[in-house]
Amino acid sequence: MATKMVIVESPAKAKTINKILGKDFVVKSSMGHIRDLPIKNLGVDIKDSFKPKYVLVKTRQKVIDELKKTALKCDSIYLAPDPDREGEAIAWHLKTILDDGKSGKQFFRVQYNEITPTAVRKAFEHPGEIDQKRVDAQQARRILDRIVGYMVSPVLWRRIRRGLSAGRVQSVALRLVCEREMEIKKFVPEEYWLLGAKVKKLVEPLDPFRIKLVRIDGEKADVKSGEQAENIKNDLNGRSLKVAEIAIKEISKRAGPPFITSSLQQAASSTCGYEPKRTMSIAQKLYEGVDLGEGPVGLITYMRTDSFFIAQDALQACRTFIGEKYGVEYLPEKPNFFKSRGSAQEAHEAIRPTDVTRTPDSVAHKLDPTELKVYKLIWQRFVSSQMAPAKIEQKTAKIEAVPTEQKKTTYIFHVSASEVKFPGYMKVTGADVEKQAEKENGEEGEELDRMPPLTEGEALECLEWLMDRKETQPPARYSEASLIKSLEENGVGRPSTYASIISTLHARKYVLREKRSLSPTELGVSVNDLLVTNLGELFNVEFTALMEESLDKIEEGDVDWTRMLGEFYTKFDGWMQKVKEPPADQTAVRHVAKCMESITQWAPEVKRGKKTYSDQSFVESVRKQLGDGTKEISTRQLTALVRIACRYKEQVPDLEKVLSDVGHSAMLTAPETQPPRESTLKKLDVLSSLDLDESAKKFVESLRSQASSGRRLSDRQVNALNRIVMSHSAQIENYESLKAVLEMGEVEHQAEDPECGEYIRAMSSVENWKPPVTRGKRVFDDNLFYQSLSQHYGRKKFLSFRQKAALKKMYEKYKDQVKEPVRIPETPVQV
Repeated sequence: MATKMVIVESPAKAKTINKILGKDFVVKSSMGHIRDLPIKNLGVDIKDSFKPKYVLVKTRQKVIDELKKTALKCDSIYLAPDPDREGEAIAWHLKTILDDGKSGKQFFRVQYNEITPTAVRKAFEHPGEIDQKRVDAQQARRILDRIVGYMVSPVLWRRIRRGLSAGRVQSVALRLVCEREMEIKKFVPEEYWLLGAKVKKLVEPLDPFRIKLVRIDGEKADVKSGEQAENIKNDLNGRSLKVAEIAIKEISKRAGPPFITSSLQQAASSTCGYEPKRTMSIAQKLYEGVDLGEGPVGLITYMRTDSFFIAQDALQACRTFIGEKYGVEYLPEKPNFFKSRGSAQEAHEAIRPTDVTRTPDSVAHKLDPTELKVYKLIWQRFVSSQMAPAKIEQKTAKIEAVPTEQKKTTYIFHVSASEVKFPGYMKVTGADVEKQAEKENGEEGEELDRMPPLTEGEALECLEWLMDRKETQPPARYSEASLIKSLEENGVGRPSTYASIISTLHARKYVLREKRSLSPTELGVSVNDLLVTNLGELFNVEFTALMEESLDKIEEGDVDWTRMLGEFYTKFDGWMQKVKEPPADQTAVRHVAKCMESITQWAPEVKRGKKTYSDQSFVESVRKQLGDGTKEISTRQLTALVRIACRYKEQVPDLEKVLSDVGHSAMLTAPETQPPRESTLKKLDVLSSLDLDESAKKFVESLRSQASSGRRLSDRQVNALNRIVMSHSAQIENYESLKAVLEMGEVEHQAEDPECGEYIRAMSSVENWKPPVTRGKRVFDDNLFYQSLSQHYGRKKFLSFRQKAALKKMYEKYKDQVKEPVRIPETPVQV
């Protein structure tokens, strides 16, 4: 029996590590974080030095029980999560859970940048301890994010709608996208003209080529109007052209550094079209281990890093490989060195292959196409980073339009071409890839692939003078790659956060991705406007970067994490005080509450879900709050009070005058204060005699309860009610003649989703359902869930995104019982 226990984060990594360490070790997975701040409350004691109140992650109880059970049988426990802040925190939480302080078990922290036999065994031969400074930095980041998200998000719920979120870094990223969109909308294009000529030599080769006007009387050719361009063209007509000068220079072009997290995400986005989250998922698999025939082996080093550092043995192996594969001329005299950003952790390495001799071609048969693309990117970038510079010969010809006695203005044209004399690192990356990268970065100049041989003084024939009208272009929208680059350059976020930041922006529907460009949605603009207007100092690039620097200093031991949080919270609390809803006019509140004393007949209370709503109770709570005088009535409370008063206006004789005096008379005619429509009551009456399924019946009952209390249904509720009436129209006698009385109008429909229908149909043949499972207070019954989805689809002909995902997952579970498999429609509807 093994007496040494190893805990890593993922099952895939556990499998690879187990193969390396052998039978003396038992390797378990924590499945990521096991403890975190609670979901339903802040979980941070602001008054007690920001002490976090950690709870077990809900889905990890079984994992913890298994880890504790295994730990009892082991003498030594090696904590081996990822080598970064998150990994350090996971190790710390694991030790906290497993160390009772009495057993005398030894706990070790093990770190490695690559999952290879050599690296892993070396790490276990020299284990260390948990770095508390790094843990503190992670805790500070988590608490910062929790405070901002937990306290700012409700501002969005009150002002825009529920379910929205703000984030310390996420909202800064959104701000960048929105500000770029604003620049684009405000941009006013200006015309300019490019002039040139189509020319040819007078002797072989006679192939035409183009030249560009660059100087007029020694000044830059800056042509702003068509009239000016036409005048220049007329002045050029009749002039001869001759080669005035030829300049040749050799350019030495160095390779780029090996990938770090941000540059890998940018490259995968630009060359493969992969979203950052997908790139990191693929890289994670390559890091944790791929089976190449003799069990899983890690193909790349750890992929969350901001350091260009390369281990000495890997550097030497790469140089040896280059010399043997490409020749000594491709090997620089000394290894290439790339300086990391100031905050980078040099203990980490850049992203590189774990074995440079494992070329992309040699593993292509073991990787799927997406994995191979990412591995090839990493391998090529690493190998090229240690190769000699490329030598490029750049030839530029200066061509003069010869002045005449009548036309003395001087005009100089240029034509240039580059030729690779020695490919250097381009032997691996390819010169065509370099050109494409330059083009995407806006670096491509006016160059020919090849320029005909020219000599100084040589005459050229002008075949055609060229004029091309252009307009200045607005700044480009951010792509995912360029947004990550901007965040990195501004010091916002860290390698582990880039992918999740962009995923959150998509998930919240704050941005749209069209042809790799990110544009803010209307919702995203509304959220950004609200946050920037009210909390501009918080969601500021410079301030967020300053916070990142503070976190780095905590990790370095230069700053106390609780002191840093205290300084932040002092500023944050001041900003939040300005955002709080202003109190209502208390005199106005008293007038409205006073006039409502005449109400004697209150509508019955209404229960919606777990909440009970009572007009009478609310009014009494406002009166009590007024009487206590300890807390002012808010604007929202006054609005709700006026809305209730309007519903009882028959019992309040002087309501119209009171509301006029306090400036709320418009509420008397507002839709939400009107009684239920007669047509709504008729629909509810018609539905009372129909055979409805349980979910529809509950919904209709909630609407009936609302209407009976005198509350008008919202437009969305009326539309939902109309859908139920229409879906049960076959049960309604004389439905066609009743439509006008019921005021059915136009029902807003979501497009039918035939793909959902296919899954519903296919699963109708399932006979043997798995027994219900109880988790906590909830019971999960596949059969009942399928029936509810079937009924929902029968009524609406579509399912929500989450319902559809659950249905597909269930289909895979019962696929073996399906008699006729799903036939996906040719053009599935996107839900």
